Amino acid sequence: MSDLTMEENSEMPATQTLPTEHKGYAFEMVGKPDYGFVTVQVPAGKMLKVEASAMATMDTNMKMKTKMRGGLSRLLTSESIFINEFTAEGVDGEVGIAPGTPGDLCHRYLEDDTIYLQNGAFVACGPDIEIESKWQGLVKGFFSGESLFLIRAKGTGDLFFNSYGAVIEIDVEDDYVVDTGNIVAFTEGLDYKVTKVGGYKSLFFSGEGFVCRFSGKGKVWIQTRGASAFVGWAHWFRPVQKK
Repeated sequence: MSDLTMEENSEMPATQTLPTEHKGYAFEMVGKPDYGFVTVQVPAGKMLKVEASAMATMDTNMKMKTKMRGGLSRLLTSESIFINEFTAEGVDGEVGIAPGTPGDLCHRYLEDDTIYLQNGAFVACGPDIEIESKWQGLVKGFFSGESLFLIRAKGTGDLFFNSYGAVIEIDVEDDYVVDTGNIVAFTEGLDYKVTKVGGYKSLFFSGEGFVCRFSGKGKVWIQTRGASAFVGWAHWFRPVQKK
């Protein structure tokens, strides 16, 4: 069973500001939930890790350094193997971040916590968050049709991740089933296994494929759109060259 909550778009402000008790960097989100954009205030001498190519704007005192993450295993996925580190030199600075896909942006402040992100969901994090790839295994990865890797974010500090479409946060109390293409992130402590929906006949003719069956207690973030479903829909509108 699970408890599901989602704000109606009409009630969700276009700009999201910080609660007064926030422990991490100051930031402001705009364009939610369709085209999320976040501006992060980086204190002098501090650093922010940002997914490669996601930086849209920055102050002139921000110095960028590119580092490889996840080792050579990242070459096996569609995810970038690089991460950019932005350091505010001398005085405070800011970095504006625009994710690659149209959709929502989420923020979590981790306190020695771990969140697993689907390949492509990572946007940015504080300096004390460790970002690394986690092998899912052939059964969980290859046969699901999804990436062979999850991204593990572990430590203390700000974590930003994005979706394709809007995000729904689900509190899982026991068991919950999500299509693999709609998973954005989930908390450590939830076990999961990938299974097919119905039999193989259903797999090829129903339009449904594999699902992730979560068990335990924690949170799952899902996206309201799936990239593969959109590609399948758009396929029928491609111009066909006449022979």
